[in-house]
Amino acid sequence: MNKINVEMGAVPETMLQTMYARARESQKPDAVIHDEKAVEIARMLDYDFSLADKDAPMSSGVIARTIILDRLVSEYLEKNRGTIVANIACGLDTRCYRNEGKYARWYNIDLRETINVRSQFLKEDGPAIFQIAKSAMDKSWTEEIEYDDEPVLVIIEGLTMYLNEADVKKIFSIIDSKFKQACVLVEIMNPFMAAHIKEKSIEKSNAKFSWGIKNGKELSGLVPSFKFYKDYSLAEGMAEFAPVYKVLSKIALISNVSNKISVLEKKDSGQIKNTKI
Repeated sequence: MNKINVEMGAVPETMLQTMYARARESQKPDAVIHDEKAVEIARMLDYDFSLADKDAPMSSGVIARTIILDRLVSEYLEKNRGTIVANIACGLDTRCYRNEGKYARWYNIDLRETINVRSQFLKEDGPAIFQIAKSAMDKSWTEEIEYDDEPVLVIIEGLTMYLNEADVKKIFSIIDSKFKQACVLVEIMNPFMAAHIKEKSIEKSNAKFSWGIKNGKELSGLVPSFKFYKDYSLAEGMAEFAPVYKVLSKIALISNVSNKISVLEKKDSGQIKNTKI
């Protein structure tokens, strides 16, 4: 099989590492996630993943957030049929395939450089899955979404820690201006971790953590059109495959410094009141 060579730089390169982490876990006999699309892509790529193989913290974090987000997305879609999903900074995420049949339309949104790579492996031009090559801070991405007041689920995974506060606020402002009702699942990083942690797997790129916030409640203070619903610490996901975290996840300090998936809802939309999340 002829492998595909891609050259990435800065933040977009992180998508290769996270995809590889999911693929490697999926091939284990005792795998806690199953991402067959990631396995297919990893086999097709001509790329040196040796740094990713050595970056256990990165891999564990990716698996933990995949466990949590997969559960939250699936539960939400089961309760809100006909939902439109906006997957911001999608990279090589393949969650849309693991939830086929549960949504009306799924839009994978990322930078042109990223979508150019993604489209080599995943052909998404309808009827239910689409690609939008735009920055999350470019309001025009919303113009490419077919929308008629359906429930909207927005996923923002692995992005905010590479931005700044103004960028994050702008993304939420764009979501607010387009959709009458929206539930947002957003990954956030603790400020201390953003300032002191480096990922070995992307040390040769220019990507680095630049922003953090303590929790979803604090985030909702920056985006007044959205109300905070709940935080899910990635330590909870870690407990699914690292038994020691069944204890550690209950320790406040560990839970507080771990990345979180925060659930925020546009005020008065009432979308999540009947869901488990």
